[in-house]
Amino acid sequence: MKVIALQGRPSSAERILLDAMHRLRMRVFSGRLAWQVSSRAGREFDEFDLMSPTYIVALCTTRQIAGCVRLLPATGPTMLERTFPQLLANGRLNAHRAMIESSRFCVDTAIVEERGARPLHEATLTMFAGIIEWSMLHGFTEIATATDAR
Repeated sequence: MKVIALQGRPSSAERILLDAMHRLRMRVFSGRLAWQVSSRAGREFDEFDLMSPTYIVALCTTRQIAGCVRLLPATGPTMLERTFPQLLANGRLNAHRAMIESSRFCVDTAIVEERGARPLHEATLTMFAGIIEWSMLHGFTEIATATDAR
């Protein structure tokens, strides 16, 4: 399993991955978690996808998306402040330039790797490593996120 960062203007190959990522988000957030989410043609999108995020995507050896997450600078509009202010002291995120917000983290629980590994566990750890590595490479020292414990 490997992890890649998608940011900026996507290539045609990256557009295919982004499409698959948005379909996975729809299956996870609308289907499995039964959240009320915005969708277009079976793909989950929200206002934060319009803010030039970086997406960290875990890929299986078959290039199937195993997991994904969206990263945005915490100094801009954040999902934590706009959607989940009840999770923050005083409803505000004490953001600074070295803080990134992680949102829409999900892993495809239906993935089966050829080598018989524990793909859910491996995808989750790969995603965490990718988020931390990307953050460190780009000067971020803190990650803000909200996680559904399910």
